[in-house]
Amino acid sequence: MTQISRAEAERVMSERGWLPLLPEAVRTEVLRRSILLRFAPGEAVFHLGDPAGGIYGLVTGTVSVSIAPAGSTPRLILLGVPGRWTGEACFLTRKPRRGELRAVVETTMLHLPLDAMLQMASRGPDMVHHVALILMMNVEFLFRVIHDLQKPQADRRIASVLQRTTWIGDVPIPLTQSEVGVMANASRKQVNAALKRFVEAGWVAKTYRSITITDPGALSSFAEGDGSD
Repeated sequence: MTQISRAEAERVMSERGWLPLLPEAVRTEVLRRSILLRFAPGEAVFHLGDPAGGIYGLVTGTVSVSIAPAGSTPRLILLGVPGRWTGEACFLTRKPRRGELRAVVETTMLHLPLDAMLQMASRGPDMVHHVALILMMNVEFLFRVIHDLQKPQADRRIASVLQRTTWIGDVPIPLTQSEVGVMANASRKQVNAALKRFVEAGWVAKTYRSITITDPGALSSFAEGDGSD
């Protein structure tokens, strides 16, 4: 992956996700105080139980998000979307990390440290409001995940997982079939059968090591129950 420049990273993040929602002065300060970080495939950004820290915004690449209720082992639930930020819970609660964030491929992120966030918040309550926007954007994302997991047919849950991966961009899906199964609450056998069906329908293309969405509209219609049974 070609390394992205600092200026290009700031441009990308200013055009999508959280930052465009902020007042210009706040957006400028967030960018000025943020650190550009790069992660290798498989490298953890943070682990469950790590000390409280700041927020991370995905510039390029892909990250996996694994979460769980207290006392349970985190499981893969979604992939990060470029422009989105996460890690806001530590600022809001001052508690340790409640999940794991890990690079799937070569990934570039902006990191706003917790100390910088606290300094910005010390000037007034607006910073709490701004960070709460991240929380609500992520809650909306989780609403979609819950909605998809409540679909009774395994193949529609699998289609939903695949369709959500299109949010990361027009790239091969960076997930194994086992990981698709975890995200869709489906067995490997069910994933294999669904992928075969989707390939035959022309919705996805599959090779030994990758899956590519070729007809996202048809896949989305099927996922929502509008396609053939």
